[in-house]
Amino acid sequence: MNHPERRLLIAVDMERYSRRGNRQQYEAQQAFQQMLHRAAAAVGLDRVRWTTQQAGDGELAILPRDVREPLLIGRFVPELNRMLRDHNSTRLPVGRIRLRVSIHQGLVHLDGANGFPGHAVVEVCRLCEAKPLKQALARFPDAGVGLIVSSDIYRDVVTEYPEELRPDRFRRVEVRHPDKEFREWAWICVVDEDLSPPPRDPGGDGGGPGPDGDGGGPGPDGDGGGPGPDGGTPARRSRTRHPSGPTGGGFHVGDVRVDGTNAMGHGATAVGGDAYLDRGRP
Repeated sequence: MNHPERRLLIAVDMERYSRRGNRQQYEAQQAFQQMLHRAAAAVGLDRVRWTTQQAGDGELAILPRDVREPLLIGRFVPELNRMLRDHNSTRLPVGRIRLRVSIHQGLVHLDGANGFPGHAVVEVCRLCEAKPLKQALARFPDAGVGLIVSSDIYRDVVTEYPEELRPDRFRRVEVRHPDKEFREWAWICVVDEDLSPPPRDPGGDGGGPGPDGDGGGPGPDGDGGGPGPDGGTPARRSRTRHPSGPTGGGFHVGDVRVDGTNAMGHGATAVGGDAYLDRGRP
């Protein structure tokens, strides 16, 4: 067994490959390889020197020792994204190629009998299959690349040598594969897209999700009028009595305030929020 070498690793996987027919898979594989070669050549990388392990819908690549990490992350990935967007713009959805890309570094044995032994290889492959990455890419139908990098790559490369990628566009996520006993933190971005959650509309009806996305946020007046935590029936609007005026006999219901029995006129009707007041129904 030869000594392991510390190398830069990249795993690439096609979105929705298994949903394609035989001929569509054949054409997707051709387009996949063409895009990788063209993007690498455009930024000065020699794909011929990459040590690769192929799969039908993707590949694992171990890069040469002299490849600069900022070049791969900050220029190759954005170039690949541009080419994919251009390729997809003239094709029906079934013919489009969208990729999940993961990047990590670590010790790897290059002389394995059936692949490349090493924890770094396992991690880069697990990252490429991360559920948060799949969900992020699905949010942006026009995007070409969803990227995930390990925490040390984000710290040492993305934040220090961003090239064409903006560090503020990355989001920290926890990657879990319970069946494989894998749990790691990583950073994701969808190239040229903003992963920030959409802002809440202060003038909305309170029916949207709360800050944690479970639909439990308050209504527009902050009284919990939106759906309950289980997304079912909206919570009952609170009805609080308030002392008012010299006698303290007024009360507040919903959005209507009444200070005395005739404050709104004899026989008047008022509707506000969920309140209903008339002569016979206080």
